[in-house]
Amino acid sequence: MTHPFRRSRFFRHTLPDANVSELGNIRSLHLGTPTIQSSMNINNPSELVLSYSRAMMSWLLFAPELPRHITQIGLGGGSFARWLHAKLPESQQIAIEINPQVINIARTSFCLDFEGQNFQIIEADGAEYIQILQQQTDIILVDGFDGVQIIDDLVGENFFHDCRIALRENGIFATNWWSGDKRYALFLQRLRGIFHNRVLEIPAATHGNVAVLAFNFMPELNMEKLKKRADKLSNQYDLDFFRMLADAKAKNPHNGKQFLFEK
Repeated sequence: MTHPFRRSRFFRHTLPDANVSELGNIRSLHLGTPTIQSSMNINNPSELVLSYSRAMMSWLLFAPELPRHITQIGLGGGSFARWLHAKLPESQQIAIEINPQVINIARTSFCLDFEGQNFQIIEADGAEYIQILQQQTDIILVDGFDGVQIIDDLVGENFFHDCRIALRENGIFATNWWSGDKRYALFLQRLRGIFHNRVLEIPAATHGNVAVLAFNFMPELNMEKLKKRADKLSNQYDLDFFRMLADAKAKNPHNGKQFLFEK
């Protein structure tokens, strides 16, 4: 569907061309550059091929319950949507994507044949669309790059504020950032200010991406309890949550027993 929010941004910015490459059984999405935005294993479409996409699922370590509703800003090749549909089929998903080329390619080349089954794609500006959600979603996943860098509208204080308002009481915001971006520390400062310092960084295994989590509540921070949860989740979802927890421990302040949110 086309949402009225889309047009105002469409005429402010030139959207990059979307194209597809294949190497063996891996199909990838690009946005006007050789940089891979999203990848899919043709033989196993629900697999999270890229390490950053796996790190983005680290929110499951801290969620007090499974989400009823998940909002994605940036569809890409649909990696999150396919995995969530396979692993959390009862959760309702919406994916907000501003680029109609990306939507068309995702539908035709990236196995989103389950659209309509608790999953909807909305063509709109995610930074504007999120404003209509008020305590209506449990998880917000943000992955918005233009082929070169993260979209400015998705790292501003206003956007972070709108996301916090959109989340329910136990909601979690997760975003994919590039650690080499010289503005990274500024983005963190803004996010901590909006979410009262309840922020954790989960580095991806490769390529310098970081999944940054922000919480609308005080999550479980005890290391031993999180290890037990990681064991359960690793068996349940076939992802290495122990690796995520170890990477989080290496990146975030802690006293050996629990994580400590920075002030």
